[in-house]
Amino acid sequence: MEQGMAEAPARRKQGCDEHPAERPLPRRLLRGLLRRLPLIGTLVGLGLGVWLVTTNDLAAIGSAFGRIGPAGLAAIVGVRAVIVLLCGLAWASVLAGIPPSGRPRTGVSAERPAEPPVETGAFVILRFVREGVNVLLPVASVGGEVVGGRLLTFWGVTGSLAAASLLADMLIQVATQVAFTVLGAALLWRLPGEAAATLAWWTTQAAAVAVAAVGAFFALQTLGAARGLERRLAGLGRRFLRSATPEGAKPGAGAAGILSVQEALDAVWARGRRGRIAQSVALHAVAWGLGAAEIWIVLACIGVEVSLTEVLVLESLSQAIKSAAFAVPSGLGVQEGGFVVVGALFGLDAGTAIALSLAKRVPDVVLGLPSLIVWQTLEAKRAQVLAPR
Repeated sequence: MEQGMAEAPARRKQGCDEHPAERPLPRRLLRGLLRRLPLIGTLVGLGLGVWLVTTNDLAAIGSAFGRIGPAGLAAIVGVRAVIVLLCGLAWASVLAGIPPSGRPRTGVSAERPAEPPVETGAFVILRFVREGVNVLLPVASVGGEVVGGRLLTFWGVTGSLAAASLLADMLIQVATQVAFTVLGAALLWRLPGEAAATLAWWTTQAAAVAVAAVGAFFALQTLGAARGLERRLAGLGRRFLRSATPEGAKPGAGAAGILSVQEALDAVWARGRRGRIAQSVALHAVAWGLGAAEIWIVLACIGVEVSLTEVLVLESLSQAIKSAAFAVPSGLGVQEGGFVVVGALFGLDAGTAIALSLAKRVPDVVLGLPSLIVWQTLEAKRAQVLAPR
């Protein structure tokens, strides 16, 4: 009798454990879909790109691309290098003046020596790595940020502060892109023709939604709402810090002094740091504008005369379309389609538009491959760098 009574609760407990395993089937399917989203996006993008190339005049595409020449391609690689450099400096500005531990500087003693700041060059190198991962690997355009944050901890930055810097940097980058898109839409409204007006209307509507999203993202970071997310991210954060700790170091060392992500965000967005944030905004804005120089160089080499308005509209709208398709790694196919649609407003034939898009992908490979090698080199040498504080 007692045995039967003892077994009954055990059976009930087992039944309770099994029941939730059956309930979250839709959730498991959703998680599986999200995990495979980059692969699905890659296949869709490749299919779209192949369709665009094969359904247009291959000879015209090849001829236009050939007219760019090695000098033209080298020029746009140089421009892209400057753009990524500026983005790296913008990321460094986000953390400038904040100790790697995130703790305020209340004094220096033998027990608590001064913390050396992270070199600006580290942010530049890791920004190239972020870019290389995002444009060359099937990671849905966000994997580079995860890798960059992990590598930043190798320089002694705490995981929470690294995450906060990335969240702030991404917000500034998106906000400046939205402003760049608004500029493109404003210029597009001035163009004659129904097609330009229709595209300008849709761009304006999308920009309005983006402005609201950026505002919500900013509120999430500055009004304390991120505290609710930390409970779900706690386990992931522990694994993040543990995997980033060099061999021989204790993963929990100094855990009591590590800031939460929200506290790190409060330090980043502190009122006294408005100058640093403004500097980051300005650097990102210049970087977006320089993207138009790539288009001007390519079209000039092909022999197409374009105005400043036209290159600004082409760059702003094509980047907006590419960013909207964030699930497609590097906007495969989407970028090409965007140039075809927007380029048609300025009389660019499909062959020239696709050649322009392909030319803008050359820096992705030329700069991205060495960046991936740097990433793997840092991973291999992580025992030789500072442990996270």
